[in-house]
Amino acid sequence: MFGHKGKDGSSTNNDKASKSYKKTEVTLHNKRTDCWIIIKNRVYDVTSYVEEHPGGDAILAHAGDDSTEGFFGPQHATRVFDMIEDFYIGDLEQ
Repeated sequence: MFGHKGKDGSSTNNDKASKSYKKTEVTLHNKRTDCWIIIKNRVYDVTSYVEEHPGGDAILAHAGDDSTEGFFGPQHATRVFDMIEDFYIGDLEQ
């Protein structure tokens, strides 16, 4: 999965240099206009997706916090597992 090249030979988002974020930093991004979430200790900036989210404001329920349980809920189609990688910005500092 990591390091794969796209169809045009360009690097995919998984090739981004990994940055670490402290939980306290992630918690600051907790609103509609600045929304980060944590899924399995990986940090995603989903701000640009909030208005498009088919589940409405449900995406904001864990804004700035761990959203793993909700993300893997039965309401999500399998395509979200690919889509989420477009929003990956780094890892949660352990």
